[in-house]
Amino acid sequence: MDIFAALFAHTAPSARTFFTGNLCTTAQFADCGYLHLLKSGALTLSRSGEADLILNEPTLLFFPRGQAHRFTGAAEGGADLVCAKVDLGGDNGNPIGEGLPDLVILPLAENPTLGPACDLLLVEGFGDNNGRQAAIDHLFDYLLILVVRHVVASGLVNDGVLGGLADPRLAKALTAMHEQPRHSWTLDDLAEVAGMSRTRFATHFRACVGRTPIDYLTRWRMTIARDLLAAGKPVKTVADSVGYDSAAAFSRVFARVTGEAPRQVKQRLR
Repeated sequence: MDIFAALFAHTAPSARTFFTGNLCTTAQFADCGYLHLLKSGALTLSRSGEADLILNEPTLLFFPRGQAHRFTGAAEGGADLVCAKVDLGGDNGNPIGEGLPDLVILPLAENPTLGPACDLLLVEGFGDNNGRQAAIDHLFDYLLILVVRHVVASGLVNDGVLGGLADPRLAKALTAMHEQPRHSWTLDDLAEVAGMSRTRFATHFRACVGRTPIDYLTRWRMTIARDLLAAGKPVKTVADSVGYDSAAAFSRVFARVTGEAPRQVKQRLR
């Protein structure tokens, strides 16, 4: 069972490169998520309310959300960096961002599985080959998936959908919802898929994921619906694709969850 296949099919996280080179001054970051890959040199990381952190070895830093932070390159030699903005979606978007820590620090020496992708990224980032920008962006997309795998496998995330996917029993139910959003899932159905009693499943799911199973299913359906609306699909078609018998019923739920009517979102996202 690939616990990420259906999740990434509809809500693939993305990263877009905006800086490659040597940082010898100070840079501020605040407005979105970030991936920073330190190649060499020394770098001071500053965050409000936290002690400064000095990095002086190849390290990957992952800020899932827009937490304000500042980099200061070493006075002598600066720091060689490749940086990308990360899109994990918001509360009504990609559920991957829920439950992730504010910062994930991964020294490459301690995380050899990240090495090959980081090596390729640095070669492209500090080279001048044709198609360099597209190559870096795709490599960052791949690296972001590796980081998500890592935080789940290592237990760095304990709640949200990633926390649920780290639990073998809940992962079965979550994957079933991700793969079959049209299905008329009931609490009993999902508990059976997980191999748990109805009461135990409901309690454990909420404690781990942070929502009831049916609430999570509803939000997952609306996440898929947003993508379909953005692609120009008719509201009736979208409603059917996510398990609603009528466009009116779907529209009511969509507006309650997202705060916007389907047609408004369709027009805005297109």
